[in-house]
Amino acid sequence: MTAGFQCATCGQWHAELPLSFHAPAPHQWFPELADDDSCALFEDQCIIGDAQFVRGLVQIPVVGSDESFEWGVWVSLSADNFQRMTDLWQTSGRESEPPYFGWLCTALPVYDPPTLMLKTAVHTRPVGSRPLIELEPTDHPLAVEQREGVTRARVQQIAEALLHPAP
Repeated sequence: MTAGFQCATCGQWHAELPLSFHAPAPHQWFPELADDDSCALFEDQCIIGDAQFVRGLVQIPVVGSDESFEWGVWVSLSADNFQRMTDLWQTSGRESEPPYFGWLCTALPVYDPPTLMLKTAVHTRPVGSRPLIELEPTDHPLAVEQREGVTRARVQQIAEALLHPAP
């Protein structure tokens, strides 16, 4: 499935079709926050004042393939849920926790309407695995893609848009 593709944007041959894109921080993060003692950005968690975020994966099945396309996103959690998730971060069996409610805090540029603040369920997985993010089953294009899957052509369209963003 990850064979290369002829890019419609740049005209070049790309050796592999990327099956994942990841946001490095929540939409609310700005580099100058790194100097603020009430803020911290880690690999899988972020705190901005009273707001807490966790990194997770929105998995989208690729139609006709065993593979999935993944968005690495950030989700805000309530203080209680963030504390519970943090308390269980290195605990075996944590995947038996019920899902946590969260708000999607990643602006994925290939969707209209915007993806910010979509309702989600955050499913904890075994230690060492990022949570799975399940979108509320609405008619938002991202939620529809998560439910119904995408074609290889759609994955290529996403890759072209993200590898060659418009100025």
